[in-house]
Parts: sequence; structure tokens; C-alpha cells
Amino acid sequence: MVKYYAGSLLAVLIGFAADLIFGDPVTRLHPICLIGNLIAKLEKKIRALFPKGEHGEFWGGALLAVLVILISAGIPLLLIIVSYRVYFWFGAAVEAVLCFFVLAVKTLRKESTNVAKALQTEGLEAGRKAVARIVGRDTQALTVTGVVKAAVETVAENFSDGVFAPMLYLMIGGGALGFAYKSINTMDSMIGYKNDTYLYFGRFAARLDDAANFIPSRLAALFLILAAPLSGLDGKKAWEIFRRDRLCHASPNSAQTESAAAGALHVQLAGDAYYFGELHRKPVIGDDMRPVEIGDIARVNRLMLTASVLALAVLAAVKGLILAVLM
Repeated sequence: MVKYYAGSLLAVLIGFAADLIFGDPVTRLHPICLIGNLIAKLEKKIRALFPKGEHGEFWGGALLAVLVILISAGIPLLLIIVSYRVYFWFGAAVEAVLCFFVLAVKTLRKESTNVAKALQTEGLEAGRKAVARIVGRDTQALTVTGVVKAAVETVAENFSDGVFAPMLYLMIGGGALGFAYKSINTMDSMIGYKNDTYLYFGRFAARLDDAANFIPSRLAALFLILAAPLSGLDGKKAWEIFRRDRLCHASPNSAQTESAAAGALHVQLAGDAYYFGELHRKPVIGDDMRPVEIGDIARVNRLMLTASVLALAVLAAVKGLILAVLM
């Protein structure tokens, strides 16, 4: 058992390094895409089984969430167990591949950097199209400042659910728990909306996502704060804004990392935004110490990357100490 626990530590380290080098492959066979397809297919079948209305839709959504998690984690778990029984190093290699698919450091950096490149080389319209790939809000009317803010906020927020939280769950429970987390996160992004279609059906998934990210989002913010001075940014201001604005969002988790990043960068983020043509009023995060500029995308990525490496080192050290005690 201890040997497999050590194998999962090695797998996370290899998976993280592979993600930094290669990034997520763009393919319909990507495991997260397959989870998305599973959610879409189960939604149709489950909606047909449960009555419409608050209670029927809520329990239908709850059943979907349970089935998606069991399937998404069960298949990797079976694969890992069989692989380790064949040969330890083969098992570690298989689990490393699974860890690679769960992490998204390079992809997050690449997609946000593409926004900066589009603005600089092709102009505002290209920047709007580039940022539309990574945000859920309407982008057609965004100004240059709005496009940059959207990209910066995305990097800050997704450091938690795209990098740190998966890393934390991978360290705790290996590839299977990492996939369980990603299935929850994927469900929230697909059905966790407060609209007529998903208000009740997606409620269970949305609350599950809030619970799964509650501790990771706060730890992720602390790592951003610790990484700020190492990235040439303001750690003291990051801590100040984090303490003041970390709950300035409808979600209990989203403003945690955004507030830390806003403070580190000396900029103001968030505020009102349009979703599906409807204006959503949101409080601002951070102090307006200077205008947001295109260079902030590179700065927040430097902060995110530094925090990622720092978090990996700390989590690996903690898991290494646990292994030393168990051995």
C-alpha cells in the first residue's frame, strides 16, 4: 500500500512536468471531453425518468452527479489498480498519464497569452474572440480593458480549479480522486447555472462543486500571496485585498484567488458583466491603484506559474513526510 502511495507521488510530479511541457492535447478523446459527453447523455436519459418541477429535477440532477463521479473515478481507479499489479513502474506511468490529463497549467497560460497576442497584433475584435474561448461572459462589447480584465480574472480563478485543487486531490488520492474532482468541476461548468434550464437540475452539482473547492480555493489564494514577492509583485497588498475582498462574489470560492491576484497586481477586477445578454451586477475586487494593461496578463501568468511550482513543492514535501512516517 505504501509503495502505491509513493507511486502516486511520483505520478503527480511526472504529470505536472508533462503538463508544463506539452499542455492539454486537443482531441475529442481527451478524458475530460469524454466526461462532458457522459454528462450530456445522462442528462437526457435522467430528465426523461424524473418529473419536471423543483423536486424531480433536483433529485434527477443529484443522481446524475453520483453516476458521473462513480464512472469518472471508477474507470481510472480500476486502470490504476490493474496497472500496478502488472508492474509497479507501469502503474506509476499509467497514473502519471492520468495526472497529466487532470492538470492545466500550460493550457491556462497559453490560452490567456493568446488573448494578449491577439490584442497586440490583430486588435480588439481578435482579442474579444480569443478571450471568448476561456470565459463564460458575453465578450462582444468588451473594451480592451474589459478583455484584459477577463483574461486576468480567468487565470486567477482557474489557478484554483484548474491547477491547485486537482493537484491537491491528486496528492491525497491519486489519479482516481483527481478524476472525481474534475468530474465535479466539469458538471458545474455544464449544468451549474441559475437559469430556467438548470436552476433545480444543476443545483446539486453546483453545491458539490462549492464544497469540493471550499478549502482548495482558500489554500490556492494563500499560495498566490506567497508567490507574489517571488514573482516581483506585491505580497503585502495581495494579503490585504484577500482579507478584505475574498467574499465579494456570489460564489463562496471564486473571489478567493481573484482578490489575491488583484492585490498583487495593484489593479481592480470583477464588477458588472453580461451573461447571455443579461447584465449581472457584481462588486469590484481590489483597489484601482493603476489602469489594467495588456502586460498584466503576463504578470498574472508569472504569478500563477510561480504559485503552481511552490504548491507542488509544498504538497510533495508533505506527502513525502507522510510516506517517511508510514515506512
